[in-house]
Amino acid sequence: MKAITSRDNPLYKRLKALAGSTHQQRRGGQALLEGLHLASAFLDVAGQPEMCVVTEGALQHDEARAIVARIDEQRIVTLPDALFGQLSNVVHGVGLLLLVDKLAAPLPDTVTETCIVLDGVQDAGNVGSILRSAAAAGIQHVFCAPGTAYAWSSKVLRSGMGAHFLLQIHEDVDAAALIGRLAVPVVITDSHGAEALYDCDLSGALAWVFGNEGAGVSQTWRDAVTLRVTIPQPGGMESLNVAAAAAVCVFEQCRQQRNV
Repeated sequence: MKAITSRDNPLYKRLKALAGSTHQQRRGGQALLEGLHLASAFLDVAGQPEMCVVTEGALQHDEARAIVARIDEQRIVTLPDALFGQLSNVVHGVGLLLLVDKLAAPLPDTVTETCIVLDGVQDAGNVGSILRSAAAAGIQHVFCAPGTAYAWSSKVLRSGMGAHFLLQIHEDVDAAALIGRLAVPVVITDSHGAEALYDCDLSGALAWVFGNEGAGVSQTWRDAVTLRVTIPQPGGMESLNVAAAAAVCVFEQCRQQRNV
């Protein structure tokens, strides 16, 4: 193991710069996975990280030691708790993170199964929650259009709770390029002139498109729509949070598919 004790260490400076900048993470195609759950999920699927950063305190805990034992020794860096705190985005975290390259999947030639398209969903918490719902519903592909929050940012990873490692996440996907590959109907939620979700046949494969929290789905996707659905809201609220709406939609589809 390599021990870093000074904040002036070049490697530590690099880690701190990454931890403080989603832009740098996106530009380098990298992610910081903090905590035992994310680290274990990554190791199960992807093998070795570029680096494991662990505090001296975390090495006193059995779970953290078990994860560190799965990693090549030359990839492990230890830090004092105080220095690790400058990298951490988690309150009262365990003191362990992995620096990894994001898992990038090639764009499929044809999409024949249910998928989700995030059309400029900017809030990282919403993106992570939608990824979590997608993974729970057994959806394989999530396509993120430009303007969507970086799927491998720390906040999205925390909200996703390991969903990233059960999905194929495609980022910066051009709408026109994807529409040409879709062999399934396109569905959007719309509060005007749409059919109630529960009255629609959702038993087949669908491409669910969820739009920007303020502006909604872009015109390109509106022009490609096969079905517009609305989620009945007897309580009278104007709209649902996009992550809540996505969960309602995909699990209503799951319910209908169970009855086919």
